[in-house]
Amino acid sequence: MPSPADPELFATMLHGVPVQVVNTRDDIATHDVLERLNDALALIAAHQPWRLHHLQRDVTAIRVERFPCRGAYDPSRREIITELTFLARRDITAAPVASSILHEGVHARVEAFGVRRAGRDSAREERLCRRAELAFGEALPPELGAPVIERARASLGLADAEVAPVIDWQEAARRQDALDQAARTDRFA
Repeated sequence: MPSPADPELFATMLHGVPVQVVNTRDDIATHDVLERLNDALALIAAHQPWRLHHLQRDVTAIRVERFPCRGAYDPSRREIITELTFLARRDITAAPVASSILHEGVHARVEAFGVRRAGRDSAREERLCRRAELAFGEALPPELGAPVIERARASLGLADAEVAPVIDWQEAARRQDALDQAARTDRFA
């Protein structure tokens, strides 16, 4: 059983993209997470294959792990981080997962084009990512695309400080740890 002190580590390749899973949750099956990630990448491959080709070129891996938000791009490692419990959710389709991966892939694409971090307009870059999500949602069948389109449109209407907020990652990690501790306590109570 995985635990924070002894995580389950797994590496594979999905749709030509290296994948690493760091599973610290004993209530989440790595196989289920990989199945959901495969479904999400398959949606990208089927509906916007050029975006999958960009991922294959622009990132070294997709790393699945507990993280304080659903997705991120780590430029130092050229990896997309996809949040473990987000992938494990079954109350959503694979479309929002694919959209999140695609969003982070746009950050990777900007980085691959050599745009320096210091000179970037964060809000503008976030809107670029959201427009890519919107286009992806519109390319999907309506029943899959609707939640992607709704989220993207809502984000595009936000003010700069809301679309690209400054995040206190230590506080976010503390809150995530508290949620994980509460989940473990509830399971063993």
